Amino acid sequence: MADKILKKLKIKVWRQKNAKSKGKFETYTIENVSTGSSFLEMMDILNFQLIEEGIDPIAFDHDCREGICGTCSLYINGRPHGPDTEVTTCQLHMRKFKDGETIVIEPWRARAFPVIKDLVVDRTAFEKILQAGGFVSVNTGGVPDANAIPVAKEDAEESMDAAACIGCGACVAACKNSSAMLFVSAKVSHLAKLPQGKVEAASRAKNMVSKMDELGFGGCTNTQACEAECPKSISITNIARLNREYLKARISE
Repeated sequence: MADKILKKLKIKVWRQKNAKSKGKFETYTIENVSTGSSFLEMMDILNFQLIEEGIDPIAFDHDCREGICGTCSLYINGRPHGPDTEVTTCQLHMRKFKDGETIVIEPWRARAFPVIKDLVVDRTAFEKILQAGGFVSVNTGGVPDANAIPVAKEDAEESMDAAACIGCGACVAACKNSSAMLFVSAKVSHLAKLPQGKVEAASRAKNMVSKMDELGFGGCTNTQACEAECPKSISITNIARLNREYLKARISE
């Protein structure tokens, strides 16, 4: 199917000069956008237009543009990563929008993710959670043979499914409580299912949950909004595993 041209779009975007200033929505018009363009390519075109008009370009995060790094985190028309499923913002294409439509773009809204500028938020809270316990101390020496440590197929698959989490924060943005439980549970699960992760299993669950609470993320109420909006389809069954790991750790104290 040949790409079409969206003759005119209104882009209603959150503008905020810095973390301390008060932000507001600004509306811009962009014309002749190909439906084959990615959403970020549309943002690039809009920024070139703004620069030519003497307006400060819109700040937004991006890196790989291949759905791997998780940095292209935008809240589009009321949904994390926009009106498509199992994609990041950089994988979203303009064919998902209609000619003449108004597209509303916001940053992640969470106390633990303060706005730096425009659509860019500080997500180092995720890194602090990982630093609190997302590691293994097993000395594996050189590169081991692939099957030197037997792992059950089901455990290996569940571990790899959890490890698919890219830490974009869509789960936090989708949650009415800004909970990070899906992210934390994915990081705990992918190590909990492997032999190498057993050494720190108890301290990992306790430390990561404690850090999550300390950083101001909300509690989980199991609405499944996080799973529905996750670009990597991380399952909420990982949250159940995290709860089990945490309870076992507390009982063994």
